[in-house]
Amino acid sequence: MTSRRMLVAAAALVAALAPAGSALAQAWPTAKPITMIVPWPPGGSTDRHLRTLAEIASKHIGQQIVIENKPGAGGTLGPSTMALTAKPDGYTIAQFPMGMLRIPHMQKVPWHPLNDFSFIIGVSGYTFGFTVKADSPYKTFNDYIEAARKAPNKVDYGSTGVGTSPHLLMEEIAANAKVQLTHVPFRGNADLQQALLGGHVQAQSDATGWDKFVDGGQMRLLVTFGEQRTKRWPEVPTAKELGYGVVSSSPYGLVGPKGMDPAVTKALHDAFKKALDDPKHMEVLGQLNQEVWYRSGEDYAAWAREVYAKDKALIERLGLGAK
Repeated sequence: MTSRRMLVAAAALVAALAPAGSALAQAWPTAKPITMIVPWPPGGSTDRHLRTLAEIASKHIGQQIVIENKPGAGGTLGPSTMALTAKPDGYTIAQFPMGMLRIPHMQKVPWHPLNDFSFIIGVSGYTFGFTVKADSPYKTFNDYIEAARKAPNKVDYGSTGVGTSPHLLMEEIAANAKVQLTHVPFRGNADLQQALLGGHVQAQSDATGWDKFVDGGQMRLLVTFGEQRTKRWPEVPTAKELGYGVVSSSPYGLVGPKGMDPAVTKALHDAFKKALDDPKHMEVLGQLNQEVWYRSGEDYAAWAREVYAKDKALIERLGLGAK
């Protein structure tokens, strides 16, 4: 009996000393819906993708995932606000665009892209392209660059914001081609599409939110920025084969605030990993000409550390570093 009492007492002591996070992990996610912050306006390519992914993942989690669009600051407003204000309880997560690893090199920010986040899973990467209106005088990408060469700072393009991949890849092309372009930043690609169609900018550098306009004949796709030509638009050359020396896919994934319970992080990872392989998700990726870019939370964090260091050199070379 003495031994039995000792065992019961020991078990009670272990339970009393168990970290609060363990209780949280056991209760999660029954308390309320999960909020996924998409740092771009509704209707763009990222919004289209992550809404589908969240819908599928919610079935595996057993709780609704609600999308909150929070655009601004080149895609960094949403994730950074989460990092600064949200509890690490697994009920708030966000997309983590590559601008998060670049903006801190370009200006002072009150958050750290590596230390203030829990990395959950790597998800996908973009197909970037450069489009003009169908009635534009620029028939090819070389036409556009030559026009910029003849009229420095008179030829413009829009992007999804300062420090985003669509902005930096065009800055890199301008540097390689020795031309001066005028950059016009927007809050997201839904706003950018309308500006181009309305004639407010001459061209746009963006992910495949332009797909339906290209296929519908309202826009002309001049170049893409992958390693190879796309399956969907095989007649369109890459910037690499045109000799501009730029390749970009800008992988992204999902993160939460720092300090999340590892059990909750794993549960989120597992649900989204199942969603990645779902046929409905693969169908949407096909529409956007994107591919799965799966990384575990640990591998995603390691990738982020590597890119954060590497992109500092790129930003300094382009003269965009914080003064």
